[in-house]
Amino acid sequence: MFSPMQKNPKYKRIVLKLSGEALKNTSDGEPLDSNILQNLSMELKEIHTMGVQICLVVGGGNIFRGLSGAQSGVDRTTGDYMGMLATVINSLALMNSLEKSGVPVRVQTAIPMERVAEPFILRRAVRHLEKGRVVIFAAGTGNPYFSTDTTAALRASEVGADCILKATKVDGIYDKDPNKYRDAVKYDKISYLDALEKRLAVMDSTAFSMCMDNKIPIIVFNMNKPENIKKAILGAKIGTLVS
Repeated sequence: MFSPMQKNPKYKRIVLKLSGEALKNTSDGEPLDSNILQNLSMELKEIHTMGVQICLVVGGGNIFRGLSGAQSGVDRTTGDYMGMLATVINSLALMNSLEKSGVPVRVQTAIPMERVAEPFILRRAVRHLEKGRVVIFAAGTGNPYFSTDTTAALRASEVGADCILKATKVDGIYDKDPNKYRDAVKYDKISYLDALEKRLAVMDSTAFSMCMDNKIPIIVFNMNKPENIKKAILGAKIGTLVS
């Protein structure tokens, strides 16, 4: 049973997957909301002080989404590269906010850009984690046609993460969109195979398959509720567990 006083994290090394839209100011349409960044940084700082090793993967949909660009006439490959660059902007914004909160951070990019961030090197990333630094993985996998969900699954597999925390705007996985259907049913727990067979659009099939092959649990939860990230790490029953 979860207790607010509990301090021993269930998961020691995590990958937190954030959508780009989660950082957006919905009132004025600005792609980056300073209050959201600050609140997220403070929550991550608290988790960091608990000794949890944190990796972040953030999308770029608040700035540009490759798939949407393709629908409006942008070549899919070009659009995906544009989306990867958008994730770098978001990653630098997160880095800046976390560092102002007193948390050491390194950004590693799948596309080399030495003046902006380190290249992704697995051994260096693991070393950063061991030294207590947050590592932000930017620019997706470096390849078009792969989502940032797949990036999260790939990096989690590579660094040996205990779980992936998938932060969303709803409090878990439903059988259909709860914002459109009042009779939508929430899953407290679901298997990888069921999630794939039911085509639940929380993560793409490549990401689900990779997590299944490498036995990495996924926790899908609402990031807008205070301390939900902390509760998930401490083992509280929130959101939906995919395992």
